[in-house]
Order: sequence, then C-alpha cells, then structure tokens
Amino acid sequence: MTGRERGKTIVRLANFVTPSSGGLRTALDELGRGYLAAGHDPVLVVPGDSASDVRTAQGRVITLPGPALPGSGGYRVLAGRRTLRHLLETLRPDRLEVSDRTTLRWTGEWARRARVPAVMVSHETADGVLRTWGVPAGAAARTADRLNTLSAHAYTRIVCTTEWAEREFVRIGARNVVRAPLGVDLRRCRPGRRSLVLRARHVHGRSVLLLMCSRLSVEKRPGRALDALAVLNGLGVRATLVVAGDGPLRAGLESRARAERLPVEFLGHVRDRERVADLQAAADLCLAPGPAETFGLSALEALACGTPVVASASSALPEVIGEAGVAAADTGEAFAAAVQELLARPEAERRAAARRRAEVFGWDRSVAAFLAAHEVPDRGGIPGVRA
Repeated sequence: MTGRERGKTIVRLANFVTPSSGGLRTALDELGRGYLAAGHDPVLVVPGDSASDVRTAQGRVITLPGPALPGSGGYRVLAGRRTLRHLLETLRPDRLEVSDRTTLRWTGEWARRARVPAVMVSHETADGVLRTWGVPAGAAARTADRLNTLSAHAYTRIVCTTEWAEREFVRIGARNVVRAPLGVDLRRCRPGRRSLVLRARHVHGRSVLLLMCSRLSVEKRPGRALDALAVLNGLGVRATLVVAGDGPLRAGLESRARAERLPVEFLGHVRDRERVADLQAAADLCLAPGPAETFGLSALEALACGTPVVASASSALPEVIGEAGVAAADTGEAFAAAVQELLARPEAERRAAARRRAEVFGWDRSVAAFLAAHEVPDRGGIPGVRA
C-alpha cells in the first residue's frame, strides 16, 4: 500500500505478560491478528528473559530483556527506558497502544512529542487492584484518581473494555475515554466440545464439576473458589473443583485443599487453548472470583462453550455475563448460593443462555472498536469492520 492507502504501523507495548498469562495474552494475540487482517502492521513489544524478534500470526513480536518482579510469579516489565525509547524511534509507529498504566506511562509523553496518536488500554481498575492488595477503599480511590488523571493527560485516548471499567475515569472528569469490548473465539469455544467422558474423568464420581481458569495471584482471589467448595460440600452438594492456572498462591492453595480434604484438582497452567476449551465445555459451572476484573476473557470463553458463570459482583463481569450467570458477593457463602441458584435451572436452558450471551462478543466487533479508537480504517475487509 502506498500514499493515503498505506496501512498503519501500530506498535503495542505490554507488561505483565508471561508464558502462563491468560486473558491479556489472548487479547493481544487476537487484536494483532485483527489488525493484520485489516491491512495494518502490528508490532508487539513485551518483556522476557532474553531478546527476540519474530514474525507471528499476530504480526511482529519483539521481546526485550526485562527484570522479573519479586513475588509476582514470573511477571516481567520493560524497565530499560533508554532501550525502549530507541526502539520506538526505530520503529517509527503511526499509532501507539500501551497495555500498562504504571511503568510505561512515560510513553504517552514520548508519543506526544513524536506526534504519534497514543492510546492506553485499561485492563484493570486502579482502585480495584489497590483494594485487592489491602489498601483501604478511601485511600485506594484517592490514589487511583491521581494515577488515572496522569494517564488521561498522557494519552490521546483511554480505552476501557466495559462501562464498569470506564467509571473510574468518568469520576475524574476525563473526556478522552472510549469503550471497546474484548471478544471470544466463537469457533474454538463452542457447546459442541462438551464431553461427558472428560467430565467424568475430572468429577471423580461426584455430582457437580466446577472449573476455575485463573492466574493464582492475590488480585484474582482464587481462594474464594475453595471457600465456596467447602460451603457446598458442607451443605451436602457433592461438588469437585478443577483449577486451571498457576501463580504465586498455588502452593498455599494446594496445602489448604489437602488439609481440609477438599476435592480440588490443580492442573497448573494449561498452555493448549483447545484443552482449555474442552475443560470449559465439560464443566457444569465456572467460577470467576476476581473482584477487580474489567472484562474476564476466561469467563466469556466458558459462556461460549455453553457453561454458565458465577462471578464476583464487585467486578465488571456482571455486565459481561448478563442473564447467563449469577453475580455473587465476595464470600464463599455467597458464591455457594449462586452455584445452587444456577444448578436449579434446567441444564439445557442454562447452557443455551450462556452461548447466546457469548455470541454478542465476537472478535470482529472488538477489532472494529479498537481500530476506531486508533482512528484507522479497515483496509483488509474484516467482517463487521467498516473503512
């Protein structure tokens, strides 16, 4: 493409991405594929343990060596500001997209000086994350307001994936906020994957198979799923829990499950997305206890597989799951009650409702919204994306 029809170089920067990352890694991959299909040149820059530069199905992926954050379970950051600035100057982006509101905020100022339109994608709420780390609500809100004001000033636009995530920017009066939902692969994640043989393999003779696909870190509150399981078992509900995910809390959760004799199976990080979809389809219900989730891709994938979700009422997930699940207060008792509420619905009805809800969130819609936030057209003819 030449002249006015040339595709745009969209450089994307992301921190806190590891080989065992879930939602963020999936979103980066799907958006990159969408940008490519739309006729643009996406370049993803992430931290890693060594340098690399490869061409992939989502475009060019550059890995820069970055230090691991202690206690984070392997998260790394792009800490070399001089190296990253030099790379940006070499790449000469037409657009900049940043998925980190903390250590990479300075790139907004770089983009302004370079006259490059830049967006920051809000993958979590600042006050929500602070609260999960034990900061009192009032202090968390005040700190979040200061951080969000700096972010709103630093970037051309702030992209939020849900109305829930947008609220903290509305609270400070930011006027450069746009909404762009994430999506789900409706072909990979489908009810037809449901296997009663796989279900039997994991339910171990019990009556209800619960699944949690989550990073096992403090902000995700994975212990809430074990709380709910303990309550259910105490009420005589013969439920078992499968945990697909890894993280710094795993050892403690495994120790607790053994000590309390809870029927929990820890699979660790499941790299194969096909296997994850099979698990999501086989489960009776999925649990999403993270109170700071701004979208929840794994929950949406479960819905696409026909599996209803119990989600934290403190998160954005009630907005995403709609009538295809139940929002619960952040206690084991509330999650257990929500599980019982969903199980009381006829199975065929609840699974059909889950799939219908997921069909609202195709990746073509998401790519279209992100391209609109960048103010660049579709050059490749993605279905649902207009030039």
